[in-house]
Amino acid sequence: MKVAIVGGGAAGMMAAYSVAKNNSGAEVHLFEKNKNLGAKVIISGGGRCNLTTGILDVVQVLKNYPRGSRFLKPAIFSFPPADVREFFEELGVPTKCEDDNRVFPVSNNGYDVVAAFERFFDKSNVNVHLNTQIAEVCVNKKNEQESEFELKIKSSTTSEFFDKLILTTGGQAYRHTGSSGDGYAFAEACGHSVTDLGPSLNSFILNDSRLSELSGVSLKRVALKARDAKNKKHECSGPVLITHKGLTGPVVFAMSAQLSFTEFSSDSPRTLFVDLLPDFSINELFNRFDNYFALNPKKFFKHFLFDFLPKSLVDYLASNIDINIDAPCDSLSKKTVHKFLEYTKNVELKLIGRGKGDEFVTAGGVLRSEIDSKSMQSKIVPGLYFAGEIIDVDGITGGFNLQASWATGMLAGILN
Repeated sequence: MKVAIVGGGAAGMMAAYSVAKNNSGAEVHLFEKNKNLGAKVIISGGGRCNLTTGILDVVQVLKNYPRGSRFLKPAIFSFPPADVREFFEELGVPTKCEDDNRVFPVSNNGYDVVAAFERFFDKSNVNVHLNTQIAEVCVNKKNEQESEFELKIKSSTTSEFFDKLILTTGGQAYRHTGSSGDGYAFAEACGHSVTDLGPSLNSFILNDSRLSELSGVSLKRVALKARDAKNKKHECSGPVLITHKGLTGPVVFAMSAQLSFTEFSSDSPRTLFVDLLPDFSINELFNRFDNYFALNPKKFFKHFLFDFLPKSLVDYLASNIDINIDAPCDSLSKKTVHKFLEYTKNVELKLIGRGKGDEFVTAGGVLRSEIDSKSMQSKIVPGLYFAGEIIDVDGITGGFNLQASWATGMLAGILN
C-alpha cells in the first residue's frame, strides 16, 4: 500500500507516524513545501511549543473548541491529552504541566518535538520529501461503474498515484510558515466543500488613542462580553495585556475565536464590555469601600482603588467618567463612589480591527459533515483522509489546537 501525506505540520507528522505504526509494509511518503518539517510547531507557544493541555477529563477538554467539538469527540477520546504526553515521553521528549494547565517540553524548545518525529522517520519506512510544493491533487474513478478511485498528486518534479492520501496542509494563518491555504483548493478539487474562513486567536485593536498610556499593563483576570454578527452573546474570562493599540492575551484570544466570523472596523466598530474585577460582585466592592472609609475617611479615594487596579489604569478610568480620585473619601458622595465602582465592572470599548500577523489559527475549513469523524476518511472519496487545521475545527489557546492535530492525525493514519 502506497500512502501520501501532504503537509508536514503537526497533523501530518502524526499521521505519517500512525500510518507507519499501524500499517505494516506501507510505503509512506510525507510531502512538505518548506525546507524543514513542523515550522508552525516550532514557533508555537512562543517557541516553547504548547503541546497539549493538562486537563485530563476529555469532556472538559472538548468544551474548549468553539467549532467542531462533537466532530472531534472520537479522535480525542482515542488519543486524549494524557496519551499525547505519554506518546512524546516515549519518543524522548519529557513534558511538564504548568499552573495554567499548558503542557510544554521540559526543554521549552519546540524543535525537540519535531526532532522526535524526524528520528522516528529516519528509522522507519517514512519517506520525507522537503522543499516539495504539491501543485495538484487529482481524483479519478478507476471505473465508472465502481466506487474505486485513483488518487494522484503532482509536484514540480513528480506525478504519482497513491492508494491512500491524507491532506494535512493546515489553514492559512502564519503564512510565513507555509500555511497558505493550498489544502482548501486540493479538497475542493476532490469534490469537498470548504466553509467561510476567518481569523482566530488574534489580538484586538481598539478605537482609543490613549491606550499608549497603558501599554504593558497586565491583569490576571478580567471578563469580556461581546455579541457576534448573529447577536449571540459570548463571555470569556482570563488574563489580559494592554498594548499600545489594544488588547492581547489568553482571554482576548478566546473571545476572538468566538468572533471569528464577525466583522468590525473603524467605520463599523463592535462593542466589547470589560469587567476589570470579575472576582468581586458590585455589593462586595461597595462593602469593601464602606470598611475602608470607616477606617480611612481622610485618605484619597484613589488609594482604595490602587488595592485593586494599577495606578495608570485607575487614572485612565477616572478621566473617562470625570471623577476626581484625588479627593478624600469623606468628600465624595456614595453616588459618585458607586458610579466609579460600577464602571470598573462594565467598561465599554470599541473594537475596530484585529492584530495583523497575530492569527494563530484559521476558523473554518473542509466541511465536517463530509468527513467520517470515526476515521477521518472522506465520505465522498474512499481512500482520502483529512487531519488537523484543514478541517472546520478550532480550539482556544492552551494547547487545544495541537491536541486536535495530534488526535486527528493519529486517527487518520490508522486508515480504517
